[in-house]
Amino acid sequence: MGAMSKKLPVFFAALTAVVAMSLVQADELQKADVPRAVNPIIWADVPDMSMIRVGSAYYMSSTTMHLSPGLPIMKSDDLVNWRIIGYAYSTLADNDALALRNGRNAYGAGSWASSLRYHNGMYYATTFSSTTGRTHIYRTRDIENGPWTENSFRPSLHDHTLFFDDDGRVYMIYGGGKLRLVELNADLSGIKPGGIQQVVIEDASRPAGANVGLPAEGSQLFKVGGRYYLFNIAWPRGGMRTVLIHRAEKITGPYEGRVALQDKGVAQGGLIDTPEGDWYAYLFRDLGAVGRVPYLVPVRWEDGWPVLGREGKAPETLDLPPSRGLSPGIVASDEFDRRSDEPPLPPVWQWNHNPDDEHWSLSRRPGFLRITAARVDPDFLSARNTLTQRTFGPTCSGEIRLDTAGLNDGDFAGLGLLQKHYGFAGVTRRGDQRAIVVVSAESGEPTEQEAVPCSEAIVYLKAECDFRNQADRAQFFYSLDGRRWTALGRPLRMRYTLPHFMGYRFALFHYATKTPGGWTDFDYFRITDRITFQQ
Repeated sequence: MGAMSKKLPVFFAALTAVVAMSLVQADELQKADVPRAVNPIIWADVPDMSMIRVGSAYYMSSTTMHLSPGLPIMKSDDLVNWRIIGYAYSTLADNDALALRNGRNAYGAGSWASSLRYHNGMYYATTFSSTTGRTHIYRTRDIENGPWTENSFRPSLHDHTLFFDDDGRVYMIYGGGKLRLVELNADLSGIKPGGIQQVVIEDASRPAGANVGLPAEGSQLFKVGGRYYLFNIAWPRGGMRTVLIHRAEKITGPYEGRVALQDKGVAQGGLIDTPEGDWYAYLFRDLGAVGRVPYLVPVRWEDGWPVLGREGKAPETLDLPPSRGLSPGIVASDEFDRRSDEPPLPPVWQWNHNPDDEHWSLSRRPGFLRITAARVDPDFLSARNTLTQRTFGPTCSGEIRLDTAGLNDGDFAGLGLLQKHYGFAGVTRRGDQRAIVVVSAESGEPTEQEAVPCSEAIVYLKAECDFRNQADRAQFFYSLDGRRWTALGRPLRMRYTLPHFMGYRFALFHYATKTPGGWTDFDYFRITDRITFQQ
């Protein structure tokens, strides 16, 4: 019995170790079976993000370009599932370029990268614009309901980051390659006379090497543990978009920098932490014609530096809740039925340039969106009151039902895929006859590929997009009953172009080429993530 009693503690220790190991293995297996978030977090065009956390809620802003309303504000409770809750502005300004007047446009311009901050109970969303030549600052105490108030000042500070320091002073860092720090007035009304104005990093691209094509830009500044951390993007020639981080003990520097991530071209963004103390970098990736899509990358801290990724890579999966899909938070179907207490358009919609509010309506014919041509335009890209929302990956389909009884001779109306190399399926009236047509600007000039005579006023149109493996192909279809579909024309080869600087968007349009006053009633817009056509 004595020998046996001596062996019992050893036996129980071994048994405890086996049980503990089994529990760890079971926990790992359980984790492996739990659905997790997948990159990209949002497979749609949401570039130049800026992000904050207030309590347990996350808020994010993004680039708008030539669309109105602008400077979208999104909310999430888990960093994965986002919904657009509003916009900082209805229109950036009223000038010919932003309103598509007198042959001017703001394609590829408008407002660019924003900065989102929360300070002393106030939310700030800032942006800059070459179209106005100004830096724009919007503020509200209620980020989810507004209203937002604006002030602006000259000059336009490129890719700036707004920063409130602990001593109550407020700054912006901006520029490309050579990064500058400017101090603002306490009320953010402009650059502070006699305040700090200096170059803080002479050549912020240097950590990426000597042969840089895109100098360091996209500044976003953070303060963690008493240190300042500045995020930028650079693009070495022959390489990929690269995350750079500089740190300093004082906001004025000196700054020391390093390459933080080079993988898949995932870059430009900043830091966000969770209430539990986990850290992530929010970044985006150029993913072809669908646009620039958000990624999350885990962060750990070593020797006072944020270390991005897993073994230097942007992971495919994350230890975060899975996505519930982009609809209805980022994209959504719309039956155009409105109660009197609802806004006219949900925030998934944006107009191509400033709308002409006198010539669109949801009340002229309840349950329908009516667009009326107020003028004569030469083509699809010149048309006002084109209503858009994002396409999305890996595949998506948009469908409309439209009543074309109000078309005038020379009018076009239908469903487009908006970018410089656009395509659309539409109905046109030529004299007393209607035709269903497909037009492609894939070559750079709009070309009518097919015209099908049509005596019916009610027509169904559909656009299917395939972004898998950057296939970037779309096919248009038409139907007269909403059930049997016929392909129109050849597949559209979609291409992301810098003149528009935006992923392809579904677009509902009507324009006149001969006589203004015609109209189209859109009964619905419906999206799915399924397509039928094969490459």
